[in-house]
Amino acid sequence: MPFCLNNCRLHVNLNSKRNLLICPTRHVRFRSLTVQSSGIISSDPAMASNSVRVAAAQMTSINDLAANFATCSRLVKEAVAAEAKLVCFPESFSFIAAKNGESVKLAEPLDGPIMQRYCSLARESGIWLSLGGFQEKGSDDAHLRNTHVIIDDSGNIRSRKDIVAVDSPVGRLGLSVCYDLRFPELYQQLRFQHEAQVIAAAQAGKHNENRESYGDTLIIDPWGTVVGRLPDRISTGIIVADIDFSLIDSVRAKIPIAKVNSTLFISRIRA
Repeated sequence: MPFCLNNCRLHVNLNSKRNLLICPTRHVRFRSLTVQSSGIISSDPAMASNSVRVAAAQMTSINDLAANFATCSRLVKEAVAAEAKLVCFPESFSFIAAKNGESVKLAEPLDGPIMQRYCSLARESGIWLSLGGFQEKGSDDAHLRNTHVIIDDSGNIRSRKDIVAVDSPVGRLGLSVCYDLRFPELYQQLRFQHEAQVIAAAQAGKHNENRESYGDTLIIDPWGTVVGRLPDRISTGIIVADIDFSLIDSVRAKIPIAKVNSTLFISRIRA
């Protein structure tokens, strides 16, 4: 997906036992749904069993915390109405500065009032939130951290600045932020070794006179097929897709990547 200014990617690594070990990806099938801000939600009842629904949000953040929170709240309501278990927001969801230094001045710790509003939103809405990049206060007043935050449906923060894998209702989540895209091997490994799904939530449109984002929020399946996309590249709204677990065994049988990789690894050691 194009990464222009404020895009974030969330990788869904679905582990059948859902334990704390890093395990191969569960292979899934997606059926896409599109929900715009005032759109009509449609779904296939046949997909209801053995599946879970996820949403990716697209928005145009500005230098107004209250306005951005209102947009996020509205999109969360749409995701809840669509029966999604997780909604993913783009980087800088809460604030995009119009002037140099604005983000550093408003940066807060994760237990500050800004993030606690989003924790309350998750708890009151009963949905998990993936918040692509939050301006967390750094070690001093001149620095901040770009922190990818996961909040569960009880309002608890499940990820912080550390590299973690988070178990959730949609499986095991691996997180990344903008700088990670400078290391494409990460995504190549996810695609070719683990066949991970990618949820790419993007900023879109004109934030201020000096900043504009490309948009084009996507949901991509393990085959590399785009299965969810907003009809308008720069619109505000959500896309929704059902992750169907019913094809796990058949896909593993057709493409036994984990088995092949293990064989190659052993061969290299013996060589």
